[in-house]
Amino acid sequence: MQLWHSTVDAPRTPNRVSAGEWVTLTVGTWPIEPGQDVWITVGVRRRSGETVESRMQAAWQRNSGVNSYWRAEIGPFADGEVVHYTIHGRSAAHYVETAAPPFEVGPKLNVALLWHQHQPLYRDLGHANPRGSYTQPWVRLHAIRDYYAMAHLLLEHPTLHLTINLTPVLLSQILDYTEQGATDRALELTLTPAERLTPDERADVLATFFDAHWHNQIFPHPRYKELFTQRRDGQPFTSQDVRDLQMWFNLAWFAKEFRDGAVQLATGESTTVSHFVAQGRGYTTADVDAMLEEQMKILRAVIPLHRQLQERGQLEISTTPFYHPILPLLVDTDGASVDRPGQSVPTPRFAHPEDAAAQVALAVAQYERLLGRPPHGMWPAEGAVSQLVLPLFARSGIRWIATDRGVLARSGRWGYDADDPDVLCQPYRAEQGDAQVSVFFRDTWLADHIGFHYQLYDDYETAARAFLDEIKNRFARRVSGDEDRVLTVVLDGENAWGAYRDDARPFLHALYGLLERDSELRTVTFGEYLDGNIRRGLRPHPVAEHRRVHELHAGSWIDEPGSAPGVDMGTWIGEAEENRAWSLLAQARDDLARSGASATIASDAFRAVYAAEGSDWFWWFGADHDSGNDAAFDDMFRRHLRSVYRARGVEAPAPLDAPIVPRVVIWTFTHPVSRVAPGVRLAVQTHCAGTLTWRFDDGPAWTAALVPSGGAMAGTHRHAITLGPLPGDAAELKLRFRCAEPRCERREICCREDEHVVTIAQVVTIAPADVSTETLGVNTAPKEAP
Repeated sequence: MQLWHSTVDAPRTPNRVSAGEWVTLTVGTWPIEPGQDVWITVGVRRRSGETVESRMQAAWQRNSGVNSYWRAEIGPFADGEVVHYTIHGRSAAHYVETAAPPFEVGPKLNVALLWHQHQPLYRDLGHANPRGSYTQPWVRLHAIRDYYAMAHLLLEHPTLHLTINLTPVLLSQILDYTEQGATDRALELTLTPAERLTPDERADVLATFFDAHWHNQIFPHPRYKELFTQRRDGQPFTSQDVRDLQMWFNLAWFAKEFRDGAVQLATGESTTVSHFVAQGRGYTTADVDAMLEEQMKILRAVIPLHRQLQERGQLEISTTPFYHPILPLLVDTDGASVDRPGQSVPTPRFAHPEDAAAQVALAVAQYERLLGRPPHGMWPAEGAVSQLVLPLFARSGIRWIATDRGVLARSGRWGYDADDPDVLCQPYRAEQGDAQVSVFFRDTWLADHIGFHYQLYDDYETAARAFLDEIKNRFARRVSGDEDRVLTVVLDGENAWGAYRDDARPFLHALYGLLERDSELRTVTFGEYLDGNIRRGLRPHPVAEHRRVHELHAGSWIDEPGSAPGVDMGTWIGEAEENRAWSLLAQARDDLARSGASATIASDAFRAVYAAEGSDWFWWFGADHDSGNDAAFDDMFRRHLRSVYRARGVEAPAPLDAPIVPRVVIWTFTHPVSRVAPGVRLAVQTHCAGTLTWRFDDGPAWTAALVPSGGAMAGTHRHAITLGPLPGDAAELKLRFRCAEPRCERREICCREDEHVVTIAQVVTIAPADVSTETLGVNTAPKEAP
């Protein structure tokens, strides 16, 4: 008699055994004989070290050709137990046995989830002092909605482990608010009592203080919705109306936790704005001041909370090169993978590898200062990597980086099959010279579905289950072999939540709860996966054991629209606007080098040039992405470059005064521009998906869908369409918008389909004192929250 097991026709199912699962063993025997018997003896070594033995009889199933097949079920087992089993067979003439390979009970797949949190430098470095130096409020507002609350969620899910990436430029701006007294334009407008606002300031409040998601941040609050309607209909605002708007613009950005009740902060302070939400209207100046103090409490607690969670081992904090630059492009723009027809690398080239090294080193230094230990890992800005930047990480002590599966697919001579779970679900060893670093490759589809898809579900528990089902069906139940596997999921951890109800808290609680209870999946941090965690039954996975990835592709997480297939860096380089920006940056950097200045003796100048090297400015240049207000990013970029010269006491070159991006007038429901000049481009923006119908005078009508505007990784909050240049032979442009938001009941403010008229006429070049910039068609609306 002969018997066999662990073959294609006689497998163990499942191959990877999780806690609570029954294991089916199929055994083959030869020849077919009467009186045969097959059984299994099982030894289970528990985590305590105790071994328990048992016997299980196998049942005959069928004969096939000259073979017989038997079946037995063993289990279920507990997490961490090691199972040894032997198969025995007896016939009239023979006794045989064979020991099967042992297996350890545990999750089928480790899941490394990383939330990326970042804002570019909104501070005008040429401003005399921190107060009023910030042009945009998004660091402050995301701090009260996302930066504290996203980490605080882990306290309610103590067995969930994940990673949060905090960029150094983001942390430095939070500290500007809490330690240096920095303010932004919106904060100054909030601090000014409504009765003391100048006409221009009052107009600015009415134009910008509805910058929030209509369906999820404005319409759920009756008073805010009432003010929105009032503004849209052109009704006058009293001072009390303006003060209520000052209050609600801020209240709507507080996380659900703070709007619902009191939260004990990591600093020991307690905070809530629930009483202001309940009050609804009729706020006083003292109320506004008290609300702003609650904001400062939250900002002061962001870093302490992250540090506490990291020290207890539940959270890993990763970082990014300081000002979020595209590292391979700092090393040499001539090495950019530009593959879109009509594009080219800029001339002259930008090649300052010393800046790339400084951006990494500055990030590590800030991390150690704020978090008390060196960082283990980095999410390079936009996941942009190349073979040449690997030593920059290794020399600064970075042990792991993460990027996109598209980079893996294009690496090596022939590429890697990133569609194969066994190929994707593991870290790789990347080498350049004697430098080594572990590289994790994220799954793009899973990240995009959290960013763009699951907010459309009516039931977020169903959405969370759909996400887990995808992980199991595409990865956990398809990986083979007994070695550990890890699935990497990286995405924006702040902007996407505006598109979810209640700041995505119901979705995140459902997702975290399911992950905690699921025996097939185990959440891990990246450093924890590499180092192991005995308490959680996770063995170490040192870099020496990783499969090597050869010739790491120079790419990012995104494939630029219109380019050849495969991730590249064309989003930040190659188009005329992008190349002009690189040329201006190269001139400023070369001028700085020729001056003999160093980062030690000219720190302000180097800070400004490092800030201008950030990726965010280049993202919005060119036609491949639209922020809805690219001009604001253009202005900020050139402002940083002018600061390079100002810090050295020399005059900035005249080309820095000329815009890179064509000026566009922005029309919104809360800032309905009434008059523009011929030849102007008019961008119609909404916070809802929908279609726009327009016509000139009484001519034919055109209809088109508004295009999502904003970062692809960040989720989209605005939709826009740009018309023009507007003709000079028409007197009026007539607009109608139809909302197409999936959950809109077609009764909301955005669905009235009123006709709006914009007069097309020449305008004066200098505004009289009593004429607003709106009349002149000047772009004053700020960028959507990134």
